[in-house]
Amino acid sequence: MAGVTAPRPGIAERLSQMIRLPTVSAELGERGLEPFESFVALIAEQYPLLHESLALERHTEFGLLFRWTGTGAGDPLVLMAHYDVVPVDESDEWTHPPFAGVIADGVVHGRGALDDKGPLIVVLEAVENLLAAGFTPARDVYLSLGGNEETFGDAAEEIARVLRERGITPWLVVDEGGAVVDAPLPFVPGRAAMIGVGEKGVMTVRLSARGDGGHASAPPTLTAVRRIARAVDRLGPRTFRPRASKAIGRMLTQLAAQTPGPARHLLRLLGSAPLLTGQVFAALGGEPAALVRTTVAATMQTGGTAANVLPSAASATVNLRIALGETAQQTVLRVRRRIRDPLVSVTVVEASEPSPESPTDNDQFALLAEALAVSHPGVAPVPYVMMAATDSRHFHRFAPAVYRFAPLDMSNAQRASIHGVDENVEIAALERGELFHRTLIESLTAPEQEQR
Repeated sequence: MAGVTAPRPGIAERLSQMIRLPTVSAELGERGLEPFESFVALIAEQYPLLHESLALERHTEFGLLFRWTGTGAGDPLVLMAHYDVVPVDESDEWTHPPFAGVIADGVVHGRGALDDKGPLIVVLEAVENLLAAGFTPARDVYLSLGGNEETFGDAAEEIARVLRERGITPWLVVDEGGAVVDAPLPFVPGRAAMIGVGEKGVMTVRLSARGDGGHASAPPTLTAVRRIARAVDRLGPRTFRPRASKAIGRMLTQLAAQTPGPARHLLRLLGSAPLLTGQVFAALGGEPAALVRTTVAATMQTGGTAANVLPSAASATVNLRIALGETAQQTVLRVRRRIRDPLVSVTVVEASEPSPESPTDNDQFALLAEALAVSHPGVAPVPYVMMAATDSRHFHRFAPAVYRFAPLDMSNAQRASIHGVDENVEIAALERGELFHRTLIESLTAPEQEQR
């Protein structure tokens, strides 16, 4: 590296300060804008060189777009993160209070430590450290920070729209997503950097039905509630056929290289046989099944006003994650066919299409691998499909290379704590994450230097 300074001390303390601000986008009505504006003020205080040297634009009330002007021409690098967090269930018991930002035994605890203030802070740290060393990137670098990702807000959507309107096509986009994990599959040893090369689409539908109200002592055969319950029951795990995308095949082939014994041959076989892979993963259930098919989950149900009164209307909300290669239109048509009830209304509340797959044989993915080799030596980059939605979905329609990867080490327990209880991140993981982004930015080249 060209004389880049070491990270500043205090990254844990700065993340702790961020966690103490309850930027819960789903509770905006109760909390107001104050935590979000305080967060914007906090990072201005924490990262003075960044705010002095980079141009800042505000898009909507929650979108921050920083531009770091590079020395050369060419399409820019866009680094994304979000600073809002999900709510905390008050009935859950946390080891440390979720918004206290406790630092103990080399670990920072609290809501947002992993999703997504931890991944956000390592980006800001890398930029601040590079600026302190007098470094200027070879091409423009944009930092796109959103404050309403968890509520599917429009901050990142507006930033993407503005860049596209200005004729700016990002050369590389990196957002949250995969991480550096242990044993990426049950029989695959070692660590792997799981890089999302695509993400599933999201659809929310409302099922509604009407029926005759009245006294519950003499119910009809099929009440509105029972009609909705039957419709939900028909939308079981097998509603959508399994299909393994190219990304899954690439993932299995890559993991085979680090797997000894008979399992290696099995992974190679599955990597080259997508139909078989779909069937096997679907049979495994859980995350493997979600990788190869559109999933359906009923999340809310309403109907009725009293225990002894038949409701005249009932409804259920269903959340679907659309597999790569399928469309929102195909998805809602299949839902209607499976329900097989003309008296159940199916209304699409919101929908976003699944992403295309970003390649792994290009300069952009090679740059990610190069940075990973510095920050996490010996850990291979492995492509996979994101099952959750990210703000980067607003970029993949016009940017050629969009990847979803938070360069943090996460154990299985830590991954389970995301949106759950006892979310935490190791300080050493933050330091490695900062090194990843520092290397990524420093290794950028101008277009004329790239291999064609």
